[in-house]
Amino acid sequence: MQDTYILGIESSCDETSIAVVKNGREVLSNIINSQIKIHELYGGVVPEIASRCHIEVINEIMKKALNEANITLKDISGVAVTYGPRFSWSFISWSILR
Repeated sequence: MQDTYILGIESSCDETSIAVVKNGREVLSNIINSQIKIHELYGGVVPEIASRCHIEVINEIMKKALNEANITLKDISGVAVTYGPRFSWSFISWSILR
C-alpha cells in the first residue's frame, strides 16, 4: 500500500501554519508562524495586515514543513486549506501554492 501525504494549510487569522500528515494519522511536521507581536501594536488582529503577512511567509513555511517531513511537493497526495473565517487570504491560498 502506498503512503498518502496531506499538506494542511491553516491561515484563518493571525497564524500561518502548514503541516504534513502521513496516512491520516502521523504528523510529520507542523510549522507555525505567529503574527502576535505585529498585531499587539494595534490592540487586535488587523485583517489586511494579517493577509499580507500570510503571503510573505507561506512559501518559507511550506519549504520548512516539507523539509522537516523529509518529502517533496511531488509526494503530496492532497491539500487541505482553511475555509474561514472569511479573510481573503483563505480563499487565495491554494492559487498561490500552485
